[in-house]
Amino acid sequence: MIFEDLPTTPTSEELIDKAFSRAARAGKAKGGLEAQQSMLQTAANIISDNLENVVTAWPDFEYDAHPFYYELADAILEIPDAADADSGVDALRKSLSEVMWASRKAREIHEEYQPKLRKTDIDTARKHRKQAFARLADIVEQVEDDLLWINEARNALRDLPEINPDEPTIVVAGYPNVGKSSFVNDVTNARGETASYPFTTKGIGLGHFERDHIRYQIVDTPGLLDRKPEERNQIESQAVSAIEHLADCMLVVLDPSGECGYPLASQLELRDAIAAQFEDVPVFTIANKADRADRWDAAAEDEYDHAMSVETGENVEGVLDAAVEAIGYEPELPFEE
Repeated sequence: MIFEDLPTTPTSEELIDKAFSRAARAGKAKGGLEAQQSMLQTAANIISDNLENVVTAWPDFEYDAHPFYYELADAILEIPDAADADSGVDALRKSLSEVMWASRKAREIHEEYQPKLRKTDIDTARKHRKQAFARLADIVEQVEDDLLWINEARNALRDLPEINPDEPTIVVAGYPNVGKSSFVNDVTNARGETASYPFTTKGIGLGHFERDHIRYQIVDTPGLLDRKPEERNQIESQAVSAIEHLADCMLVVLDPSGECGYPLASQLELRDAIAAQFEDVPVFTIANKADRADRWDAAAEDEYDHAMSVETGENVEGVLDAAVEAIGYEPELPFEE
């Protein structure tokens, strides 16, 4: 996952203390003008390099981040009150840009003052070096809020459970208690495997299975795709937009018996809303509890693509096979001459 190796971002105070303490040690190792030059070079390099490393540790959201992770970050990151930004990712980009500016300014200060420390008396050199230190500290303090925000973003994103957007993925949707989680657990090794995201009331169910040596990912999204779009808040809606980039096939599970607590008409309304949002991928309507077909709402007869019973195992593999066929995933093979 592209965020898991993000390092801790130093605070401005930590970075200034680190730079100046290292500079003091460097100065003690030398004497005279050379000591002042070494102190300035050490402090400027530490500040510039550390600030640059803060920026380069992050992926380029435009080119390196899969749209799933781009939208996911946008859903999770809250815009700071003082930020002039349209989205969480936009705010993060602006903070990273400010930090890179500070990195360049540190180098410019070094280049400006280093000549002043040559061919002068020691007292003047010390005076110039202290001036340079004051300006270096001021530059770091100017991006104090940006450093704090970047570290908050890092903490929000780095521990997210991994969902691989490059694997062919089936997303399972439908009202609670229709059998989604049981289906995911039945066809994968997902029992007990959940991915906790901050925008879901329950952990997202995540599992995997193989067909013809190809690994497929199957995802259940309680708290997101088990409610109508108008009932989702802004963050949840944006999270669903992220899942749009993830899904290669949608399975909307119905309980035609209504034992789930929701009438079939409401379930079909949710199905239609999901199908409208995921119009670019195959969407199958799956009627669960086929073993209780005698209790089904008569209106279900023409509304589903496949029927199954997770409880008895009836046609569960058939549903999975239909999804795999609809995805039609073909792995990239090495070029052969």
